[in-house]
Amino acid sequence: MGLVISALVTFWVGFLIYKKYKPQPVLFLGGMILMYIAAVFGYGTILPAKAATGSTFFDAFEFIRATMSSNAGKLGMNIMAVGAFARYMDKIGASRSLVRLTIRPLLALKSPYIVLSGTWIVGMLIGLCINSASGLAMLLMVTMFPILIGLGVSRLSATAAVATTLCFDWSPSDTGTILSAETAGLNPVVYWTDYQVPIVLVAFVVVGTLHYFTQKYMDKRDGHIVQPMEVEKPAEEDPADSAPLWYAVLPVIPLALILSFSPLWITSIKMNIVMAMFIGLFIGACCEYLRWHDGKKVMGDIQTFFDGLGMQMANVITLIVAGQTFAQGLLSMGTINSLISGSQGFGFGPMSMMLVMVAIIAFSAVVMGSGNAPFFAFAALTPAVAAQTGIHPVLMLLPMHFAASIARNWSPITAVIVVSSGMGGVSPFDLVKRTAIPMAGAMLVNIGMTFFYYYRG
Repeated sequence: MGLVISALVTFWVGFLIYKKYKPQPVLFLGGMILMYIAAVFGYGTILPAKAATGSTFFDAFEFIRATMSSNAGKLGMNIMAVGAFARYMDKIGASRSLVRLTIRPLLALKSPYIVLSGTWIVGMLIGLCINSASGLAMLLMVTMFPILIGLGVSRLSATAAVATTLCFDWSPSDTGTILSAETAGLNPVVYWTDYQVPIVLVAFVVVGTLHYFTQKYMDKRDGHIVQPMEVEKPAEEDPADSAPLWYAVLPVIPLALILSFSPLWITSIKMNIVMAMFIGLFIGACCEYLRWHDGKKVMGDIQTFFDGLGMQMANVITLIVAGQTFAQGLLSMGTINSLISGSQGFGFGPMSMMLVMVAIIAFSAVVMGSGNAPFFAFAALTPAVAAQTGIHPVLMLLPMHFAASIARNWSPITAVIVVSSGMGGVSPFDLVKRTAIPMAGAMLVNIGMTFFYYYRG
């Protein structure tokens, strides 16, 4: 009965998020409902005896308070600093300079569909510095999309390549990467180099090739004729496009600091994500002053960074806490133990359980139109599931994290698909038909490489 109740509440939560209800309050409410049902009907307790308040009603709120306090520290500050720095780089135009610089070599390629595949690969590389899928897509729609159209590919093909450029959230400063590494007990840089990078390197070949053949075939099937054309420039240039080309270095500075002063290279100097972002902010502000010689403007633009801190707390940290609250509700109900026991009863091994978790995350990402919401909701459960199945948590967190970011590109309601299709003037439903095959290849790479890690030991 506990499993049935949990399934009904989970379906209700997913349905509300699908209907565009804000995920944070929905996840909070769903988690609290499960906690109270578990306490009333004796399925489990909300808090351990030592942490309990003495009132079942208050225990749920105490869990939220304690979870918020713990997440607002190291993990929360990392995520807030990363998001704030990205907003500042966009404000001063450094992000667009990075895009303009990196797409130049692509223009030397002769086939427009090779350029299209190259755009996807370059977008993935830029994603190391720009962690927002929709934000990166907007930049590429402004810069690279007109070039692809000018080379003769269809609007659907060009939009599909741009929309999927961050189908792997693989940066060491990405919020999901930080959460995965923390949950698995690994350094984010080690998690990136040892686990994420090898998977993405294989995906470069597989997904890039699939984009080439898929978009070329579908353009031909739809009767599109590849014919280079002149693309008119917008009448008014966006101020962010006027930043010097050398500003492309600025978004890379924190990443370079994080990788340089890490177990990979220099260990005598300690560097963390928050410090790297503040150093990047300081260098960026100095460059802005040299550019404008206007202290008031430079100081005013820095406020964008501080506003970004608050936005990350409001949008990302609260989502993580809400997800953990929902996860605690499922744990209190004994749902996860029941699922594991049932799966083991059917003979499911560690890798079979990994496939089950990946399937749940992928389905939830498509239905909810979000990769973060389902991943943050289930990430907290992973160590318990991994412990009972006898594998390292990273072998569940890694494919779940990537599955969430891949599967959102199958959803016509996810932000990056809606933004890209809107700017490209195409239907989001037609767009996901173009992203389906390349993303299926990405998912196979994700699962296949996880099996490789497991059987390699």
